[in-house]
Amino acid sequence: MTNLPFPDESFGAFLFDMDGTILNSIAAAERVWSAWAMRHGVDVPSFLPTIHGRRASETIRQLNIPGMDIVAEATALAQAEIDDVEGVVSIAGAEAFLAALPADRWAIVTSAPRRLALRRLEAAGLPVPATMVSGEDVSNGKPAPDCFLLAAERLGQAPHDCLVFEDAAAGIAAAEAAGMRVLVVTATHAHAPETPHPTIASYHHVQPRLEGAGRLMFSSAKR
Repeated sequence: MTNLPFPDESFGAFLFDMDGTILNSIAAAERVWSAWAMRHGVDVPSFLPTIHGRRASETIRQLNIPGMDIVAEATALAQAEIDDVEGVVSIAGAEAFLAALPADRWAIVTSAPRRLALRRLEAAGLPVPATMVSGEDVSNGKPAPDCFLLAAERLGQAPHDCLVFEDAAAGIAAAEAAGMRVLVVTATHAHAPETPHPTIASYHHVQPRLEGAGRLMFSSAKR
């Protein structure tokens, strides 16, 4: 029998990171970022692990490249990622899991610009939620909690009543700072990450259900 995450707990809303959590865009993202890094003399193997979970502008800023126009570079990178969605696919079971959620009880909270998020959701065949917080919607990106707090506010939920689905360290830190519970999705990880939070490898074995008081819980997926 599959062990369910948070078997005895219920939530007001589910908040999903996008890349690595409901869809896999690693191949496309790393193609674009590798080409960019090589153009700027950045060591690709050591650089690529730093690109996940944060806004492009913050990733670029950490490099401290003299004279670089960070806004222009981030804008160009976003367009390159919009143009390259080859290999972007949904994570196993994510489409059915999202389809089973009430529209007013979930949101996508991503560091990606909105145009890129919409393009990747389309490529992966996933629904666009009624509520989506993108990288442009907050002053401070992950690991700051602003994005998750804004999503909770838009859904009319208290932060402590929200469960965040995440895969990246920056996003997990942001959810923790927001005072939210965290479920770590390990589908795109070659090795299971060390985390105190519950984990799932895919959405195949879990499904959401609305319990009597109108709160979200997990149940085992029907086979």
